[in-house]
Amino acid sequence: MKLRSAPPGYFFRPEKPPSHTDPFAAPTGPYFFYGTLSDPAMLRDVLGLVTEPQLRPGTITGYECKLWGQYPALLDGPENVVYGAVYHVETEEHGERLASYETDNYRADPCRIKYTDGNEPVDDIGYVFKFVGNVRDLSDGTFDLGTWLRRMKRVAEDSSNVM
Repeated sequence: MKLRSAPPGYFFRPEKPPSHTDPFAAPTGPYFFYGTLSDPAMLRDVLGLVTEPQLRPGTITGYECKLWGQYPALLDGPENVVYGAVYHVETEEHGERLASYETDNYRADPCRIKYTDGNEPVDDIGYVFKFVGNVRDLSDGTFDLGTWLRRMKRVAEDSSNVM
């Protein structure tokens, strides 16, 4: 063993981040969606993609969903499992678009994702938008994407009939 030849404090120095990293930039990588963005058409529109994105089904553990109005709000919840879809965000611009869509009431936090489609990789470290607004604004309930999409389609149709 050559431990004595290592300089003092060698094993306790934190890794230096790359000099080109912007600590305030939106993260890239896998994002776990549990609400409106788990709809490929909605995600395509938010990101300005030409084609619908490929999503993978997955889960995250240790969270629970409440409702913020009609939208789901993710909070810490011991051992609860949340089901959703995962998309790999390639650019900071797309990360910024997602953050803008989610508003200041949500923040992208790291999470451990388990994929449920049987493909590799089976798990990953990614990001999920957690609710950081006033928890007194939340109510119990569940978000249903199909119901939300039908409701939004009706609103869009009603708006087009007004003109």
